[in-house]
Amino acid sequence: MHTKFRALSLSHKTAPVQIRELISLDEGSIHSILLKLKEFFSLGDALILSTCNRTEVYYSHELDLSTEIIKLVGLEKGLTDVVDYLDYFVVHNEDRKAITHLFRVSMGLEAQVVGDIQISNQVKRAYQTAADLDMAGPFLHRLMHTIFFTNKRIVQETAFRDGAASLSYATIELIDSLTSNIYQPRILLIGVGEIGEDVAKNMVHLPEAKVKITNRTQSKAEEIAGAMGFEVVPFEDCQKAMKEADVIVCSIMKNEPFITKELVKQFDIQSYKLLIDLSVPRSIETSVEDVPGVVLYNVDNIRSKASEVLEKRLSAVPQVEQIINESIEDFYNWKKEMMVSPTINKLKQSLEQIRQEELGRFLKKVDQKEFDLIDKITKSMMQKILKVPVVQLRAACKRDEAEEMIEIISDIFDLEKIKIEK
Repeated sequence: MHTKFRALSLSHKTAPVQIRELISLDEGSIHSILLKLKEFFSLGDALILSTCNRTEVYYSHELDLSTEIIKLVGLEKGLTDVVDYLDYFVVHNEDRKAITHLFRVSMGLEAQVVGDIQISNQVKRAYQTAADLDMAGPFLHRLMHTIFFTNKRIVQETAFRDGAASLSYATIELIDSLTSNIYQPRILLIGVGEIGEDVAKNMVHLPEAKVKITNRTQSKAEEIAGAMGFEVVPFEDCQKAMKEADVIVCSIMKNEPFITKELVKQFDIQSYKLLIDLSVPRSIETSVEDVPGVVLYNVDNIRSKASEVLEKRLSAVPQVEQIINESIEDFYNWKKEMMVSPTINKLKQSLEQIRQEELGRFLKKVDQKEFDLIDKITKSMMQKILKVPVVQLRAACKRDEAEEMIEIISDIFDLEKIKIEK
């Protein structure tokens, strides 16, 4: 039975958010599960990726360990009925399928927003964790570095990663570009419904900003702000916070405008104030732009920009898939070489051992000059003998018949008794 690279995947494509939240793993849980996999199953290659959209385990083993891994996740999360969630997972037990899936995830092809730039950094952190725990052998090291090189090619050769393709991230990019000349811009987010919450989570990409959150239900604001390290403003103090803010992002459900021209005229605007309306129906009067220093963007402006970017990304997908396929073929060529390498080394050692034994038997009384000549001749003979089986092994790799050829050569030369010298 041969070791295979495998993957276990639960994602936004297979499970609703309620299930993804239950299965999601923090850094401590990932460490704990990796160490258990190492202890219980002697895994040398294992990687766990857990984001808001997916929890995935990649590993190399002779057996399908998917049920055992899910049970470990349940144990870590305190879920006694975790096996009931097995149907939400996709199991890849074939090398190429698991490897292809990891490439597609790492490049952002499987992301909720195609081409999501965050995923490549999340994959790097997952790999770093595996390496820190000595859970990355030569196979995983090579695979991950091939993935990182592929990602670099995609950035350089395609438009797949250009611009922001989600409404929330496009909002963040807009804020970043329009506040680049402001030291520690003050941002007020009003409303943390579905869109507002997503914008709040993306505020991590504005590390210099001073972010405040207000919401009609204060507990919801406190929950999000606490996780992100932001300040909460009571909803009744919203107008005061608006006066102080450089940027106001409004995502609030209201039948009439929440921010009016008359209200904005009361603000003491020193240079300019950026207002972003993410509400439908709109919560900011369009006439606020008549107030000197006010810049207004609405959801249509931002979504139009995001849609254009998404179209460009989608048009680049065939090119991205071609680059991925090329990288996978390169990786498989290396993998095949790695597969036959131990057999080649054993064969070399076996023949060298025979050569040394025969030199020792027959050349005890020859002088150094004769010994050197015979040594040179026998080495050359050994290289020529080796050439045919080595060529046949490498040719078998290309035909995906390496396992059979390894077995034949191992039997002919009795290589099982040979231990590879380090």
